[in-house]
Order: sequence, then C-alpha cells, then structure tokens
Amino acid sequence: MAKVDVVNLEGKKVGTVELADAVFAPEQVNEALLWEAVKHYRASLRQGTAATKTRKSVSGAGKKLWKQKGTGRARIGSVRSPLWRHGYTVHGPQPRSYDYAFPRKKLLGALRAALASKLADGKLTVVDSLELKDAKTKLYRAALDKLDVTRTALIVESGKELTKALLLGSRNLKGVELVLNNEVHPYDLLRYERAIFSKAAIEQLGETLIKTVSKRKLEKEVA
Repeated sequence: MAKVDVVNLEGKKVGTVELADAVFAPEQVNEALLWEAVKHYRASLRQGTAATKTRKSVSGAGKKLWKQKGTGRARIGSVRSPLWRHGYTVHGPQPRSYDYAFPRKKLLGALRAALASKLADGKLTVVDSLELKDAKTKLYRAALDKLDVTRTALIVESGKELTKALLLGSRNLKGVELVLNNEVHPYDLLRYERAIFSKAAIEQLGETLIKTVSKRKLEKEVA
C-alpha cells in the first residue's frame, strides 16, 4: 500500500494515509477505459437540438404547379421540393439524445484509473480538513496557493464533512470546482490539473472502490 502525506491548509505535513494498491497502483491506469468514460460523459452533455425542416414543416401548397407533360419544363410535384429554394431537407438532423448506457463496472474502473494517474503524476493532494473559520474566497485562494495550486483544481469533500464555509468560500474561485466524493467522475479528475481531497473523502472513496474490486474477484472465482 502506498503512503501519501497528509497536509493542512498551510501546506505543512500533519500525517500520512495509506492508499490501497487495488485502487491507486500505477497498474490501474487504463487509457482506453479512460477514453471511453470521457467519451460517454461528453456525449451526455450534448444538447442534441439541431433540426432541419421536414416536408411537413415547410410552408407551401401541395398543388402540382403544372401538368406533367407538354410544357417543356422539368416535371415537378410540389413547391416544397428539396431541389428548390426554400424546400425541405432530406434526411436532415432532428432533435435527439446522444446519451447511451455505460456499464457501472467500467465507470468505476475508469475512476480507479484516473485516481492512479493523478497519484502517479504527483497531482493528488490529501488535506486533513478543508474547513476554514470564515467563508471568504480570498482565504481559500491563499490556502490553494500554499498547496501549490497554480492553475485549475478539483476539490473533493465527504458529504458528512461538507460545510457551508467551504461551499461559499470556494464557489467563486476561478478554475476551481467542488464536488462530493460520491459524485466525482473520471472526466473531472482529467479536466483539472490538481485534485485536492480531504482525508475523509479519499478514505471513503477508496473503501467503495476496494469493495467493487473484491466483489468482482469473488464473482470470477465463483464462475
């Protein structure tokens, strides 16, 4: 098991935490699985509102403009023909959902891969507590500066430890997002440069992922 330093919001070491190899080992990094998870997440974000006018949507009478033969002109059945200006579009896009089913086991596997990748790159920081006395943005900005956060950061907190001060103090920070440990997605970990976990959040998330790994191994042994 890998040991990671636990620091406070001053950037000083206050202890260590053990992270299970079944979740955070470098061998857990699966780039193909991460790509699938990101593709699924981005597909679910698409609005799918693109639309073109079909035959029934275009204005115009259905009367035949002139007789079929004898005029010397090309035959035409309707003023709404797709060959004409202001006509309807053939096989054009219509409103749809781009979301599709993604197996939960693959999602959890991608989450393990994203966490292992962050740890291997040295971009994962564990803090003993994310709580400050005052809910002020400048105090949290100063704390992130002491944690060497120079660009973007994802702050992950446990639902039981989430405070109003953290919620209010971090919501206006540019390039910073706050999520709960049971809501974190592989896309979030890859999108932000640094991941800041509270000790409670990383331990609870690690326990959940270890249970899924153990259950999967048990199913393989039974099979």
